[in-house]
Amino acid sequence: MPSSTIRSISITVTDDDAAAAGAPSAAPRRARAARRKAARGLGQRAVRLVARWWPVLLLLPAVALLLFEASRLRGASPDGPSPHVSSSSLGRLDPTTRLVHGVREPCLNFLSPRSIEDLVFPGGTKLDSVVKRIIYKSDDNDYDTYHSEANSTYLLQHAEATRFNLFTGFQTLPEREESFKVNETVNVHCGFYSDNGGFKISDIDMRYMRSCKVVVSTCAFGGGDDLYQPIGMVNSSIGKVCYVAFWDEVTLSTQESEGKVVDGNGMIGRWRIIVVRSLPFVDQRLNGKIPKMLTHRLFPEARYSIWVDSKYQFRRDPIGVLEALLWRTNSTFAISEHGARSNIYDEGKAIVQKHKATPEEVEVQLTQYRKDGMPDEKRLHGLKALSEASVIVRELAPVTNHFMCAWFNEVVRFTSRDQLSFPYVLWRLNMPGINMFTVCSFEHAF
Repeated sequence: MPSSTIRSISITVTDDDAAAAGAPSAAPRRARAARRKAARGLGQRAVRLVARWWPVLLLLPAVALLLFEASRLRGASPDGPSPHVSSSSLGRLDPTTRLVHGVREPCLNFLSPRSIEDLVFPGGTKLDSVVKRIIYKSDDNDYDTYHSEANSTYLLQHAEATRFNLFTGFQTLPEREESFKVNETVNVHCGFYSDNGGFKISDIDMRYMRSCKVVVSTCAFGGGDDLYQPIGMVNSSIGKVCYVAFWDEVTLSTQESEGKVVDGNGMIGRWRIIVVRSLPFVDQRLNGKIPKMLTHRLFPEARYSIWVDSKYQFRRDPIGVLEALLWRTNSTFAISEHGARSNIYDEGKAIVQKHKATPEEVEVQLTQYRKDGMPDEKRLHGLKALSEASVIVRELAPVTNHFMCAWFNEVVRFTSRDQLSFPYVLWRLNMPGINMFTVCSFEHAF
């Protein structure tokens, strides 16, 4: 048998071959080390960046919060366009809050619904005011020193030069000065001067208005805003409060064309619709001041009133509002303060810049106020000088009625911007028992 020769063959194994065979390799180890080194480098750079820019990083959240709050304030500015209530929020009772030193707090502290159910109306105002009785001037009793029959005829013939008319009466400058005197009995113009002055309401509606003891009112003339149904009232308040919306025939027609039809009882939801005919002013803003400022003339038997601009949905119990803004603070008059400015002369400039009135109108008004000694101050009698006046809550007492009459006459005499005349009347009358509060959101009054 032939002998077999066994030959040995030497094979050189390379690194690549070893890797392919599953042998350990140095290259992956080097790659992993490089990645770890790169990660450490990135981490060190990040630490150095944080150490260098940490103040900026801390400021960024604060800046974002400030921008958010600024956007809310712009949305709630009384000088901007009036946003409408979003349909998605109409049925919600969201708590309204404001930022105070970085902490959110409720705008107003209301009692619980159960506590509101148990509220009892106070016997009367606890404030001892000087004014006890008001006599309203009319064409039946206004032939005094300044109003001879000839003078009234002259003023009527030249009424186109002013906005005084048979609804307002023709207040002279001496009568204006007299109206700011605080006496036990005051004799003032306060609308409804003549039976021929306009603002006509049906006898049926007048009887309803005389039955109201607490009234929440709004108005929309010339088409106007949507009418939002009030929510948030407790059961015991429903029979105690009248909700009244004043419309003209144009608004009635407009709303009916949109499917909002007044029922046989004169109601749309909880609102009693009062249709006013023969509006006394061409300027619808002035017509709107009548239900806003002269509530005591329209509801002679009422004890309390809450005025809410039509851009709001009223989302709180009215009795709870009276308790929070009047009774708890021993006040007779509460009004929403201005959110953007505090000075009457700054407000005059803003009105002109935003084309809310002509420069000439504003200058005439402010010139008269300077002549009368109106101070250039941000606070008057301890209160913020400017009101936003979209919400007015008051006891219908002689002292507050006197204030509203004087305010209405200023609005008629000068510009329709009631924010401009409010501080003047506040300064002149120094009415006790005023509470100024903040309205946080344009989507609801409180």
